[in-house]
Amino acid sequence: METVILAVVIAVVVLGALGGLVVGSRRRKPLPPPPPAAPDITAPPAEPHVGDEAETPRDEPRRTIEEVDLPDGSAPVVVAEPAVPEAPAIEIPEPTAGRLVRLRTRLSRSQNALGKGLLTLLSREHLDEETWEEVEDTLLTADVGVQPTTELVDRLRERVKVLGTRTPDELRMLLREELLKLVGTEVDRTVKTEPEDRKPGIVMVVGVNGTGKTTTTGKLARVLVADGRTVVLGAADTFRAAAADQLQTWGERVGAHTVRGPEAGDPASVAFDAVKEGKEMGVDVVLIDTAGRLHTKTGLMDELGKVKRVVEKHAPLDEVLLVLDATTGQNGLIQARVFAEVVDITGIVLTKLDGTAKGGIVIAVQRELGVPVKLIGLGEGADDLAPFEPEAFVDALIGE
Repeated sequence: METVILAVVIAVVVLGALGGLVVGSRRRKPLPPPPPAAPDITAPPAEPHVGDEAETPRDEPRRTIEEVDLPDGSAPVVVAEPAVPEAPAIEIPEPTAGRLVRLRTRLSRSQNALGKGLLTLLSREHLDEETWEEVEDTLLTADVGVQPTTELVDRLRERVKVLGTRTPDELRMLLREELLKLVGTEVDRTVKTEPEDRKPGIVMVVGVNGTGKTTTTGKLARVLVADGRTVVLGAADTFRAAAADQLQTWGERVGAHTVRGPEAGDPASVAFDAVKEGKEMGVDVVLIDTAGRLHTKTGLMDELGKVKRVVEKHAPLDEVLLVLDATTGQNGLIQARVFAEVVDITGIVLTKLDGTAKGGIVIAVQRELGVPVKLIGLGEGADDLAPFEPEAFVDALIGE
């Protein structure tokens, strides 16, 4: 019994000692530092907001509503109106009478290769077969065509044989006469724009891309205005970008109204509206510029025929002018044949004739189509489109 009591006493003493150690260790742990006192913070200057000044606002003297001078309403308030763009100045085109004569120097500068070449060959003392073959080659190179060349050489051989001695003046006169026969002097080359029973006259301009068709249409408007006619332009080339803008610019220069439609729109509709507005305005002539179509594309050529049929719901076409690039030579004849089948060509406009020595295309295209060359383009100037005059043209070919 005493042993048990002793064991209990020892256990109590041990537990008490352990408890003291635990309490002592807890008391020895460092306490957390007290929170620091809040520092004195100086607020930064306020940043300016929208409409505020960057500097610190200052007290400024202010005026009351009674101190402010207000308008009494006696003086009218003038509001500046926006500036209206000035209309382009109307140009006065150069008269067409004798225009080709005035441009003869420019034409002869590029065509003398044909005339001078022929005169040089015909001036030889002995005209043997080799010389005549050279004459044929010169004519064929100038795009006169095989059949016209054969006819011209045969007539020249006969007349030179009869003539005997040949002075330069005699040869020049001989060549002039024979060339005039081929070009034709009895053909009516007037651009038909004045039908007897109605107004306006209707002219449609057709051709392949790149021949200068739209430019030619604009220049033709200048020719008509120079002759005292009033004109409406129909921008039926809705497929080429800026074609309508280009045509309208040409029209504005001479005071001609331009009818146009949306880009890639129906060209027949634009042509129809142009004739309709031309009638309502009472103008003398309506010029219709069509899209430059490849003659090998059947669908596009059919569409050109549609434009013609739609326009003729108003009235028959007075002229269908085919624009050909003189530099294309015999290739232009292929184009001409196909266009003639579709829209019944009534006249030819030869462009870029000043840039080629192949003036014989005038003879070839007339022989091929049976229609006359009515206008020729002799440069980039606005008034470089001239009515075709056979005598002035042949004189330019053979020179002085």
